[in-house]
Amino acid sequence: MEVMDEIKKSYVTLLLEKGERADKRGMFDYRPIEVKKGVIESAEGSAWVQLGNTQVLASVKFQLDKPFPDRPKEGVLSTSAELLPMANPRFEPGPPDERAIELARVVDRAVRSAEIIDLESFFIEEDKVYGLYIDLYVLDYDGNYFDAASLAAMAAIRNASIPPYKDGALAMKEKGTPLKLSGDALEFTFVKIGDKIVADPSLDEEYARDARITVGICGSNICSIQKSGRGAFKRDELEKIIDISFEKYRELSKYL
Repeated sequence: MEVMDEIKKSYVTLLLEKGERADKRGMFDYRPIEVKKGVIESAEGSAWVQLGNTQVLASVKFQLDKPFPDRPKEGVLSTSAELLPMANPRFEPGPPDERAIELARVVDRAVRSAEIIDLESFFIEEDKVYGLYIDLYVLDYDGNYFDAASLAAMAAIRNASIPPYKDGALAMKEKGTPLKLSGDALEFTFVKIGDKIVADPSLDEEYARDARITVGICGSNICSIQKSGRGAFKRDELEKIIDISFEKYRELSKYL
């Protein structure tokens, strides 16, 4: 695969030097997006997202939890991710690897930092709170699972209902109350290849990247930034990336 990666990188780099991308998109254009909510009946909230050929499924579940000792009046928020082997030959079965852990943390950070969920409202009584668990499954990977997972997670949260608490337990079979949110948190990923920057990288563009950055946006605020790779972004490049992220936030919010 290393030889193929080098060939693909050379091809992608050559195209970008001409101001072109293999799929004919503009430098900051996103691939077609499709979102479906409520796709898992057994979950309290769920959504499926397709971004180009990348597909991610998100599930939201509630359970009764004990609060963290340092936050006794707040509920629990946790995000996990799984890269299914069927999604890409490089994904292997077994415990989550560093890529799955990174994906979960990046998505979790945007939702958590944006403070769109009032975790204090999850408090039930002493030592009892609601726990909200977001599970992400990458079903098909053709680049940029960060943005697809972020959109899927947010759509699933928007679709979620909180089960009532009765007689010391959650009444899972009864109709729940829609989860109240104060906004939407979405993420936007860019890669730098040579001196060129593109949004919503395809799989080949991800393999060719020198650096990657994901910006989390909530309304008019930046709620998270995650950078990886050895390459660097100049200040003016970062400012442009942030401006484009706000533009894309207005575009992608309509899918929620």
